[in-house]
Amino acid sequence: MDPILSRLSEAVPSAINGTPTQQGFIPHVLRDLVKLENRPDGLTEVAYQWCSVISENRERLQDWENLLLLCLEIGFRHLDPQRQSIKATLTHTEHHRGLADIVFKSQESEAVADLLCAWTSETKYPKPAYALLDPCAGHLVDLHNLVPFSPRLRRFAIYSIGFIGYKKFEEVGVERFTGLLDYLRVKVEDISVGYVWARLLFDTIQSSEGIKHLSDLYWELLVELLVSLSSNRQLEITYNPQTTRFLTEAQEWGKLECWIGTVWMPCPPEADGATEEDLGRSMGFLFRQRPGALQKLEQWMERWSQRPGNHIPDAFQRLCGQAYEAAQRDAP
Repeated sequence: MDPILSRLSEAVPSAINGTPTQQGFIPHVLRDLVKLENRPDGLTEVAYQWCSVISENRERLQDWENLLLLCLEIGFRHLDPQRQSIKATLTHTEHHRGLADIVFKSQESEAVADLLCAWTSETKYPKPAYALLDPCAGHLVDLHNLVPFSPRLRRFAIYSIGFIGYKKFEEVGVERFTGLLDYLRVKVEDISVGYVWARLLFDTIQSSEGIKHLSDLYWELLVELLVSLSSNRQLEITYNPQTTRFLTEAQEWGKLECWIGTVWMPCPPEADGATEEDLGRSMGFLFRQRPGALQKLEQWMERWSQRPGNHIPDAFQRLCGQAYEAAQRDAP
């Protein structure tokens, strides 16, 4: 670390342990650093360390919550939101865990973005603090009702949601979670780690409430993510006949179209006769209601097969042909 930066890093802890007059200099130092242009990478590390120190000694400090927000702004506001990696080493402590409640309570959108940046950025060492994101689930689901999302906050929120995972959002309320998703209107180009969001969406539609409330936009997004991934095997997705049955009985033809496209990519069910029969029957229902679904499924599978290691299953082509012929025979 640069000698000047090293001395600066000791300034805040020293002032905290000093007299009230010395403690009074802390906000002035922090506000001056906020104005600093071309901040060195090491300042991000230092500012994040200060967050821990201030949180640990909060009973001794006036306006300590605002000091935390200033430290996050110093450390992360200047970073490029388009770049997920930063040239810094962030040490995450138990005292950082309480930052979520403080930052979200402030209802400052850029401060929230600062925090999410700190907990999702890829650093030299250690790995990003994804585990710290879990308490953010309950805050994120309602945040769009309290503050407008800047492009920066939107980007970090989308990235964070994927790593928090569906189960944490299910605990705080599925309708609140899907309401947040509808507000964000996430597209493929918004997602930097495709398999994480694919896992999130697949878990959502496998739950009894998620399948009811997830909008068509995200069923289509799941298909597009699977099409774009070079490998889907890491998702460990298995076919669920209950999902097929629910969508067929509910006559959710758009979602059923996406679901059928989805299951043929990560988990080709050609080895399971009962699954083939179930899928074939549902594909027949779908083709009778949406004759154009066959072409759409074939286009998805063709795009997917262009990825290394992906091959269109023989069973897919056979069942498509059988289901389409059956739909044609039953057509009025």
